[in-house]
Order: sequence, then structure tokens, then C-alpha cells
Amino acid sequence: MRILLVGAGGVGTAVTRIAARRSFFEHFVVADYDPARAEAAVAAVAALGDDARFVAAQVDASDRDAVRALLAEHRCDVLLNATDPRFVLPLFDAALAAGADYLDMAMSLSHPHPDRPYEECGEKLGDAQFARAGEWEKAGALALVGIGVEPGLSDVFARYAADELFDEIHEIGIRDGANLTVEGYDFAPSFSIWTTIEECLNPPVVYERDRGWFTTAPFSEPEVFDFPEGIGPVECVNVEHEEVLLVPRWVDAKRVTFKYGLGDDFISKLKTLHELGLDRTEPLVIPSDRGPAAVSPRDVVAAALPDPATLGDRMRGKTCAGTWVTGTKDGARREVYLYHVVDNEWSMREYGSQAVVWQTAINPVVALELLATGVWSGAGVLGPEAFAPRPFLDLLVAYGSPWGIREDTQG
Repeated sequence: MRILLVGAGGVGTAVTRIAARRSFFEHFVVADYDPARAEAAVAAVAALGDDARFVAAQVDASDRDAVRALLAEHRCDVLLNATDPRFVLPLFDAALAAGADYLDMAMSLSHPHPDRPYEECGEKLGDAQFARAGEWEKAGALALVGIGVEPGLSDVFARYAADELFDEIHEIGIRDGANLTVEGYDFAPSFSIWTTIEECLNPPVVYERDRGWFTTAPFSEPEVFDFPEGIGPVECVNVEHEEVLLVPRWVDAKRVTFKYGLGDDFISKLKTLHELGLDRTEPLVIPSDRGPAAVSPRDVVAAALPDPATLGDRMRGKTCAGTWVTGTKDGARREVYLYHVVDNEWSMREYGSQAVVWQTAINPVVALELLATGVWSGAGVLGPEAFAPRPFLDLLVAYGSPWGIREDTQG
């Protein structure tokens, strides 16, 4: 397998460090708009040992033709997208044009309903990609969408629960929580603030079998969820996330939700950004010493905060991603939580990557290995639920990152 990774930020760099320990590929191009970031990611791998499989390149992720040319130049079989969601469609298009498979960890952006944003869906996450599924099928190529941790591993858990743990599923609820702290900062998100604003301030989507997909107000339906391995109770709220759009396509459930453990302080800050218009992506024209400049307020917020990839040495605690499932098995009610916990101290010691980005990065590498070895295969636009879950979970353990299951009674 010959791989093009686009995006050498925290997640992309963690991908290279994880992949360097595996032998399923022969060539790995690390590309970024900033060539220094791509070179740094390759240098970090080189520091672990002489690995000539990795090379750095410069590319603009918004330039379809440039990405397609880079895929052709290096004869890459697959493009792994580690950029933010703004670049999903040009990279998705470039891979199809080049005849390469495609993987991403976040799907194409949504657009709220123009009149009823908190009741009805407008354009949903991933709609633009699923609309082109026929083209991918005709080309015999695979676009595996949403294969990070959430979405990604959480979706694999959902399919595993359906296949092996339940006869009937009532609700699938993705629940994400952590007890991470960052020393020296009052506000320092552990993941891209650009993406965090997008998913937390957009109308959350809920799925119900009898109603289909619909939306609610941001931060709705608060609940306290008890996370394992010492994290403990965390208040979680509805946010927009891909699992709610992916799971019902392949798994039969009466209801699907996604709730994120944010905390009152984090929610308050996000609401303030929204009230001030600082969550906007449309550029504002502002004066500068070089004349008028067009600047996106959200990009300013991102630039003002520390890069999450640089926070590992200051972070303490654990992060948990998981899938809570209720239903019946052999006529009896059952409730389980399938989960994956990463301790920041461990991920920093073993890989030099902070826990949240490392947890995101390991899953596309596992998926790439399953595709390279032919264990997973397919054509079209498919989510993780479309594939057999057991090989993925077994390989995750083989990578040294075990997952857990808890019989639950939370209701």
C-alpha cells in the first residue's frame, strides 16, 4: 500500500508515529500546506529509526488538481485526510479523480435548515459525500468516511453490539468524557477549536426510527454519565456529530444520539463566542497596517489559542470514547458501554502525542492495515458500520491499545 496523508498537525503527526511501527505499507507521503510541518512529522518518525518509507511534501488541501497530481506522482493507492472538515470535499474529489481510495475522520460540513434550524435538518453532515456514492461504486473505489475515534471506533462498537451483544437495540448513545486538565491555561481545548465550535454550536442531530433525523437546540438534554477507569461522572449534552448520521444507515436502532462531556465553563465560553459572532467562518474586513484584510473570526480564535498538539507535556488525566447501548438479548433487557480509554501520560511516554489526538489517530491506521491486507474491502461511500467489527477490535488490541466493555445499569 502507498499512502498520501494530507494534514501534518497533531492527528497527522500521531498517525505517522503509529504507522511507523507497522509493516503493511511501502510508501507514506506526509503532505501539508506548511512544508515545515510535514518535514517535522517525517523527522519525528526518523528519530525513532531509519525509515525511508516516509517522505514530506507540500500541498494545498483546497486545490483538487494539486492533490490529484501528488497522488499520481507518488503512485498512492489511498488518501488519508487529517485536515479539518473544510477540506473534506476537495480531497474527496481529488482521490476519486485519481482512482485512489479515501479515508477521513470527519465528514463534509452541514448547513442548518433556513427556517427551523432547531427542529429540522438542513444539509446533514456527510450528505455531500453520500450523494456521490454511485460515482465511487462505479469507479470501484472506496471512500471510508468517519474513521477516527468519534466517529470511527464508536461506530465499530455500534456494529459490534448489533452483531454480537443484542437481539434488538433500543438506543445507541455515543458518550465522550474526560478528566483532562492543562496546566498553566484557563482555557485550552485538547482538540481543534475550529472543529469544536462547529460541532458544538451547530444544531445537534438526533435519530429516531419513527421520526428519522431531526435537530434540537445546542447543549440540549443534559445528563450525567459515569465514565470508567477513574474518570467518573461527567455532565454530557447533545452536540452535532457524524455517528448519528452514520449508525442508522447500517445498524437497526430505535434511537441514536451523541453527547459530549463539556462542562459548564466550556459551554459558557462557547456561548460567549457565539454571542460575539466569533464562531463565524465568513470573513470580516478589518483594517491593518497593510490595508483592509479579510479575516475569519473563527480563525482568529483558533490562532489565539495554543495548538492542541503542543499541550501534551502540560496535560494530565484520561480521555474516554465509547458507545452506550440498550436493548434486549435472549428476551432480557441489556445495557452496555463499550469504551476506549487513553491515559495522556502513557501516550506521551510511548508516542510523544497527547491523548486526544493519539486516540483519534490510531483508528485510521488500523483501518488502513485492514484494507491493505484485504480483511476489509468495499466500494462506494461507506461508514465503519459497513464492515465486520471483530477484526478491527482485535487489531486495535494487537496495536497495544485495548478496549473495554461494561455491563451498565444507568438507564
